[in-house]
Amino acid sequence: MNFLKNTLSSFITSISLTIIALTSASALAADADVAAALAHSDRPSNDSAADAGRMPGDVLSFAGLETGMDVFEVEAAGGYYTEILSRAVGSSGSVILQHPPGLMGFVGDSIDVRTANNRLSNVTVSISNFDELDAADNSMDMVTWILGPHELGFTPGGNSLGDAAEAFREIARILKPGGVLVASDHIAANGAGVEAGGTLHRIEESIVTDWAEAAGLSVAATSNMFKNTADPLTEGVFAPAIQGKTSKFLVLYRK
Repeated sequence: MNFLKNTLSSFITSISLTIIALTSASALAADADVAAALAHSDRPSNDSAADAGRMPGDVLSFAGLETGMDVFEVEAAGGYYTEILSRAVGSSGSVILQHPPGLMGFVGDSIDVRTANNRLSNVTVSISNFDELDAADNSMDMVTWILGPHELGFTPGGNSLGDAAEAFREIARILKPGGVLVASDHIAANGAGVEAGGTLHRIEESIVTDWAEAAGLSVAATSNMFKNTADPLTEGVFAPAIQGKTSKFLVLYRK
């Protein structure tokens, strides 16, 4: 009887300690301080000026960013989000800043300036096409693709930036089980097709979701925070009447 009581007691203690450990880990992991990253004294003033329109705090809260995460940033461009992610995940996390070689002409030296002198010590730069992501299998907690999936319909200089289906298979490959992809883009009108990415720099949300689901990801959440019913969806995103005010989708996919 004492043996059974002792065994049961040990089992209950073990379960209790496991619950405490998991609860503690969850509490520690949930405290990504995006607000502090946004307010960091070394953050470029041009970045801060863009916050009202880009709403990075709301986006990363929607995405579920946590301290210590490993994040792969697809099409990071000049690194606006890179800087925020780097400081928010902290020294126990990491960020891979990816940008395709075919779009380097649009960013100039901004990536070099952003990462000069190891100022973001947990950031690695990767210049590759979208269908050749430089990360190990099952290694990333989160992939971000902000205002970029439409590039799969864009061929600057006649050069592809990557095959769409393979790009999403790559995203699924590098995500850990349970990891997430947060994607946003300028919305194209229904039926515009992938070609709208090369002409209007827009894409239909349904096309992105089809690619994601075909790669094994599923929709976890959607947000209307960037929707604008005044956007006709048929003008290029750089048209003066709509620039900075386009209607955008925001979707979280999970592996």
